[in-house]
Parts: sequence; structure tokens; C-alpha cells
Amino acid sequence: MDHDQSVAALPRSIFWVAVLFSVFQIYTAAFSPISSQVVRAIHVGFVLLMIFTLMPTFFGRKIPALGWILGLIGFVFSFYHWVFESDLTARAGEMTTEDMVVGIVIIALVFEATRRMMGIALPIICGLFLLYGLYGEFLPGSFAHRGYGFDQIISTLSFGTEGIYGTPTYVSSTYIFLFILFGSFLERAGMITLFSDLAMGTVGHTRGGPAKVSVVSSGLMGTINGSGVANVVTTGQFTIPLMKRFGYSSAFAGGVEATSSMGGQIMPPVMGAVAFIMAETINVPYVEIVKAAIIPAILYFFTAFWTVHLVAGREGLFGLPKEECPNPWAAIRTHWYLLIPLIGLVSLLFSGYTPLFSGTVGLGLTVILIFGAAAISGCSRNTLRYLFWLLLGLACTGFVKFGVITFFVIIALLAAFLLIQRHSKDVLRDSIQSLADGARHALPVAIACALVGVIIGIINLTGVAAEFGGQVIAIGKDNLLLALFLTMITCLVLGMGIPTIPNYIITSSLAAPILLQLGVPLIVSHMFVFYFGIMADLTPPVALAAFAAAPIAKTTGLKISIQALRVAIAGFIVPYMAVYSPALMLQDYTSPIEVIYVVVKAVFAIVLWGVATTGFMRTKVQVWERVYVFVAAAMLVWADPISDQIGWAMTALFLVWHYLRSRGVEHKAA
Repeated sequence: MDHDQSVAALPRSIFWVAVLFSVFQIYTAAFSPISSQVVRAIHVGFVLLMIFTLMPTFFGRKIPALGWILGLIGFVFSFYHWVFESDLTARAGEMTTEDMVVGIVIIALVFEATRRMMGIALPIICGLFLLYGLYGEFLPGSFAHRGYGFDQIISTLSFGTEGIYGTPTYVSSTYIFLFILFGSFLERAGMITLFSDLAMGTVGHTRGGPAKVSVVSSGLMGTINGSGVANVVTTGQFTIPLMKRFGYSSAFAGGVEATSSMGGQIMPPVMGAVAFIMAETINVPYVEIVKAAIIPAILYFFTAFWTVHLVAGREGLFGLPKEECPNPWAAIRTHWYLLIPLIGLVSLLFSGYTPLFSGTVGLGLTVILIFGAAAISGCSRNTLRYLFWLLLGLACTGFVKFGVITFFVIIALLAAFLLIQRHSKDVLRDSIQSLADGARHALPVAIACALVGVIIGIINLTGVAAEFGGQVIAIGKDNLLLALFLTMITCLVLGMGIPTIPNYIITSSLAAPILLQLGVPLIVSHMFVFYFGIMADLTPPVALAAFAAAPIAKTTGLKISIQALRVAIAGFIVPYMAVYSPALMLQDYTSPIEVIYVVVKAVFAIVLWGVATTGFMRTKVQVWERVYVFVAAAMLVWADPISDQIGWAMTALFLVWHYLRSRGVEHKAA
């Protein structure tokens, strides 16, 4: 059974397991009835149960009974942490025979479940770290550790808070799951239609319009689901065939969608799972991560937008006829109520509430909106009239009298009046389906978070990160650019086999502390790693987003991946600019003027680099001109007063020269 299949086709028993999983996560998030360690363990237990029952293939044959047996073993063993919670706390570090059995079985099941869900690359990497923990004492040189007992390794990985149940699993079992569920409800309520119509109406008729629609709609969807692959398989179903119909090659259409979709992971307010893990790892409020990400996210999508604009001009590709494009304002008027949960979520995040609380309220607003319509649809006309005016009056005073949460609850109920004419009889069915969708979509993230705990546990136990950092600092201590380049290569190489979350966890554990010691601000150093973890997901030969787009585009994932890198290539300069000019991430700046200057400089650098990579601006650009603008962009990135002056002078000369030359070409053509 393919792991990307729709949950609508799930067998009934697995479907209800998925629903129960979502209900458990919502209940524990809202009321916190049990300890965090128990929530993490049962979260992993649900994940193991679902993966083994969804993918019961053994030795080339499907054996559902064996899948259920292994899944139930993982699920039942997860309750060991709940039943014996006090005993485990009292004898922390002292392993009994039962502890060893449970620990070994859970580790083995997590490895196998990850292989089934994510492929072999991540288990191999984590397996190497596990072998290092077990036998690293026999290595020659400075990487040898003092040696650790088998029971100590199992205790760290299976029962501590630095192994399988470490920070990534904590984040997966709280923030990530809720936000995936939040996106699932909004998608089923019609958010994809709203964003697609909005994108089509605003940019569909411009040059290269279909490709720009992909960039805009994927960016908007990224604000609610934070998943690159999920964006590809949702918005891509519409945008990729549209691009192909208007002359774009299959590979380029898939590449544009893959690039745009991956940007959803850095697009506030929800961003991707890594953002929540980062906030917990470096112990800063989530809103600080959002503030640091907002400008780079806009620049990322500007990069994709600009590149497709240039390619469309070079290939002579035009947009859709304006009369075929929907009216964006009509789309907003029709579906504005869907924005209420999103606006409420953003308001709470920026009001200082935690992501867990904000996500719970955002999900609650969505449910209130949907079920409110079903509830009030049975009221009489007079009752509806009185309810409407009562809620309207409460909304006018709600923010002042009752606070932001009550205000948004009232607004959600008010908006529910607009949904009465919708098919309220389907509300309960759609809501249950959304619960199953959310659980199903959370599986790849959750199992990856569990397995990379092996890496974190071994790194913290052995201290290998400090040794690795010392080696890289020795290479790059006198050259920050070299250290940045080595970190980038590490992210890209790792990205050839594993997705963004484990990529970030590995490289942030090894490389981010190095950048910090070299003077890079804390958030900037982690965002640098995060950013290239995203770029790694577009890197051949293994690029998850590209391969997700392949069946839709009807071409190979490798061809799509190459095109995706061409679209996103200018985006490689943004992380470097942020390191040399932290104001780009709203860090270490003295005035708003400094931020504005850095942003303007970044925009011009991206414009020039886009011209260099596509060979087109107003007209085709010659080879020597492409080299020239590449150097000009590099001068702007360098962030030195002299290099800035050189870069601005080179930029001005090129723009004047190119404008005059393009006017000459147009005159000859006329």
C-alpha cells in the first residue's frame, strides 16, 4: 500500500485508529491530563500502529495480520511508560529485564517503521550513530569516546528525554500534530479553492501567469500546513497541468511547483515542523522564529516568482486570458470566513501565547465555524435573526470586554451564519474525515522525529558534536565564508537522503554551534541550517518534493529536481546575506533604515542572480553579461562598505546598459 494514498480509502479499522489518534492529541493538548513523557510515548505508539497496519508488506508479500501484530506490540508497549511511570522515575538509569525488552523492541520497531515510511537512507544514518555509541570507543584518534554499556545506550534512547522521546517527538506530539490537523480542517473546508482563485485572479493573466499562480497559491497554502510534499500533491494537482497547458515543459512545471511548495516550510505564521523544533532547541519564543523568518520567506518566494517571470519572457510564454481568470475579490467575499481561524491563530501567536495554545484555539475556531453552521441551521427564522444581531453586538464589544480569544469565538459563530446554506448534513462526516486526514498526514513527520532522537541521544551521550565542531572551526576559524560553505555542503549532502526535519536536527547539532562560535547570531545560525535543509529537499538525486510532483507532471523526479534548482538558485544567496547582515532576519540591527537597506540590497542581488541563471531580462543576455551580473550580485552579498559601492556601481551600469540595448532590439524588431 503506497503511503501517499488518500485516507478516504483506508480500511475502516485503520480509519478509526486514525480518528482516535487525533482525538487523543486534541484532548491531551487542551487539558494536559497526563505527563509529557507519557504523551510522547503513546504518540509514538499510535504512529507505529498506523504505519505497520498501513504497510504490512513482509518479504515482498502483504501480510496484514503480521502488520497488526507488530503495530499492536508497539502500541501496547507505549503504555509501559504510563503504567510504570513512577517506578521508571524512581529507578532512573537502573534498567530491569522488562525495561530492556521494551526498550529494544521499541527501538527496532521505530527503525523498521521509518524504513517503511521514509526509505532506507535515514535508518542507515541513525544506525551509524547507534553503532558509534556502542563501539565508538574502539575508533582511533580523537573521535573515540570512553565507552558506554548496552544498558546505558538503551536507557538513553528508550526512556530518557534525549532519545526517541526527546525534543523532536515532544514537538511532533504537540505543536506539529495540531497544526497539521488545523490545515487538514481548513483544506476540507475549501481553503485550497480560496487560495487558488485568489492567485489566479491576481497573477494568472500576467506574463508566465500559470507558473506565478503556482508560486502564489503554494506560498499561501504554506501558511496553514507548512508541508512541502503536502503542497505539491494538493495545489500541484491544479497548477502543474495548467502550466503544461500554456507551454511550460513537464519538468519545469513540476520544478516550479516543488520549489514553491518547499517554501511553505519557512512561510509564517505556521511554517514547517522544523520551526517548532528550533524554538524548543534554542529556547526562544516561537514568535521570534517567525520574525526572523518573515523577510527570508518573502525573498524566497520573490526568487521563485522572478525566475518564472524571466523564463516566461525568454520562452515567450503568456498568461491566461483575463476573462478566464476568477475575480479575486469575489473569491474573498465568498470564502472570507475561512480566514477567521488563520487570523485568530496569527493574533494569538503575536499576542504572546504559546504555539500549542494558539494552535488549539485555531483548531477550535475552525470546528466552531463548521459545527456552528450545522447547529444554527435548525433554528427558526426569528431565532436566527435575534442570534445574528446578538452576536454582531458582542463582536463589536468582544475584543474590549472579553479579550482576543472570546472575540474570535464570537466572530467564528457569526461567520457560521454564512455557512447555513452549505451542506450541513455533511459537517460531521467531513470533520471525522479531517481527523483521519490529519493523523495520516502526521505519520512521516512523527516517525522521522522519533528516529532522529537516536542521533540526538548519541550526540549528547558521547559529546561527538564538540569534537566535530572543533575540527570544522580549525578549518574555518579564519574564514567565515569557508565555514558557511562547509555547513551548506553538509546540509545539501544530507538532504540527498533524508527530509528537512532530521536534516536540520543533525546539522543544527553539529554545525550551528560552530557558526555561533564564529560570531553568527544564535537564530541566524540555526536559520542558515534550516534554509539549506529546505534547499536540500530539491537537490538531486533524492528530492522528496520533486518526486512527489513526478506522477502529476508525468516526467521523472530527477528532471524536476534539476529544474527546481534552476528556479531556486538565486535563493542560495539569502542565507549568506543574513549571516553577513543579520538585520535581514531582524537580528542585531540599530535602526529600521538598516533593515530596509539590507532588504533592498537583497532584492537587487536576487534580481541580478536571476538574470545570470536564466540569461534573460528585458531581452536575452549575452554570456559575458551573465558573468558580469553574477559578480555584481556577489559584491552586494559580501556586505562590506567597499564591496557594496562596487556592487551598486556595477548594478547601475548594467541596468542602464541593458535598458538601452533592449530598446535597440525593440527598435530593430519594429
